[in-house]
Amino acid sequence: MMAENNELAATKESLWYIDNYVLIRDYYNRTVSRIAARCIRKGNIAIEDYPFYGYIVDVLDELCEIGDYIISHTELHPYVEKKIKGGVMALSSNLSLYKQELERNASVEITARKDSDLSVAKNAFEGFTNQSETQDANPIKGAGQSIDDVVAKLMAQQNKLTTEKEENDENV
Repeated sequence: MMAENNELAATKESLWYIDNYVLIRDYYNRTVSRIAARCIRKGNIAIEDYPFYGYIVDVLDELCEIGDYIISHTELHPYVEKKIKGGVMALSSNLSLYKQELERNASVEITARKDSDLSVAKNAFEGFTNQSETQDANPIKGAGQSIDDVVAKLMAQQNKLTTEKEENDENV
């Protein structure tokens, strides 16, 4: 009797993952549709420019985590066949698409939040002005610098860091 209760509890807990996956999948799809409509009403802005875009990525991340859990626990697969149209194959296929979407969108979020990378890039662009040209003679002066100059500056900074590290290692 005790084994049956434990098995029943485990089944209910396991079924929660499948039910939660279905709910979050539907919620994610509805949320993306709703926010896409809001973006159109806000002047046809890109969904990535929506102020709460990170929330969409977070929901997508949770959806992928739960899907991975279900796929990795084969004891859930018979229940998946009953609860999700197309069964495990459909779940795997959709999960693959969700992961691709997460990878594409999460990289935008992650890149935008790397303050150290941003500060390195900002530092690389500083100090490259041609003093012989005036603003009147060159209307794009100050708009940027060539990629060669940026790369040269970044390489010089990297070489300086490498040299300093080697010197510190020798002194230790």
